[in-house]
Amino acid sequence: MNSSKSPGLAGFGVLKNTTCHTEKKISVFFSIIFMTAGILSNSLAIVILMKAYQRFRQKSKASFLLLASGLVVTDLFGHLINGAIAVFVYASDKDWIRFNQSNILCSVFGICMVFFGLCPLFLGSVMAVERCIGVTKPIFHSTKMTSRHVKMMLTMVCLFAVLIALLPILRFRAYQIQASRTWCFYKTEHVEDWEDRFYLLLFSCLGFLALAISFLCNAVTGITLLRVKFKSQQRQGRSHHFEMIIQLLAIMCVSCICWSPFLVTMARIGINEGRSKETCETILFALRMATWNQILDPWVYILLRKAVLKNLYKITSGCCGVHVINLHMWELSSIKNSLKVAAISESPVGSKQMNLQPLSSVG
Repeated sequence: MNSSKSPGLAGFGVLKNTTCHTEKKISVFFSIIFMTAGILSNSLAIVILMKAYQRFRQKSKASFLLLASGLVVTDLFGHLINGAIAVFVYASDKDWIRFNQSNILCSVFGICMVFFGLCPLFLGSVMAVERCIGVTKPIFHSTKMTSRHVKMMLTMVCLFAVLIALLPILRFRAYQIQASRTWCFYKTEHVEDWEDRFYLLLFSCLGFLALAISFLCNAVTGITLLRVKFKSQQRQGRSHHFEMIIQLLAIMCVSCICWSPFLVTMARIGINEGRSKETCETILFALRMATWNQILDPWVYILLRKAVLKNLYKITSGCCGVHVINLHMWELSSIKNSLKVAAISESPVGSKQMNLQPLSSVG
């Protein structure tokens, strides 16, 4: 087995090449701040989502909350594990040869970087698909999208992300210490072998695919909600749909902004066979941008909730003295009524019936 495939030597190949020197105090500060902010914000979001899940345990919103909880838990462990390893590396003066002679730590670090990078993107796309089905096919969603099925979907997504993360190890391709000597990932310098390029392009393509699926499903969901709203002329019964689609749109925007630089950078390195002009500082900046995604995700559920939005509206309307939004849109209504309204409004007979009877008579 040559040195390019040897787990014990491949991880140290970058140490002989040009490295970029980052200010230690600033780098440690970034790592500690990112890890602390991520753990605190994700922990707070988990508490909020768990309370909401207990409240809607037997209703259609439970599947969305279960997927959202899985996303936040993944972000939490991503900050906890990756942050702890990064702080340990800084505390050891980045002397990989001393504490990583068998390349075990670098392999674990690389696996975690890939898994906790792809898994939240996959979960975001699955949440968008789940909401799309819940809005366009409410009866199918209420009968088939049970908690057991959602848990199976969560397990399958995690297993797929684990498989992608373990793929280099299974192929005897060790993860590489990057030029900054602070993290491990696929080989990004002097990439000549097709398999090394394949891993970079696979990571980028899967990330962009997840973002594309989220965008498409959220667009279909939003258009369907608007069409049903204008068709039925009913505002009550779908406030929880609008709340969830706002959260999904926010997640998608945050993911696109935070992950695009890193995904584009990895794709350019893979396409250009490692001869791209991406510097160590550029890659490190893109990595920190991607880290912000796991910090901002939980704040979507903390801030973009109905109660918070109502309070913000009251404050804004009190300051401006104008009333633009009808607060009745945000009144809590039965999920059962919502599903019936959405189902009836899709049929021609149901549309005529809804024009002849008030919403309170439904159900």
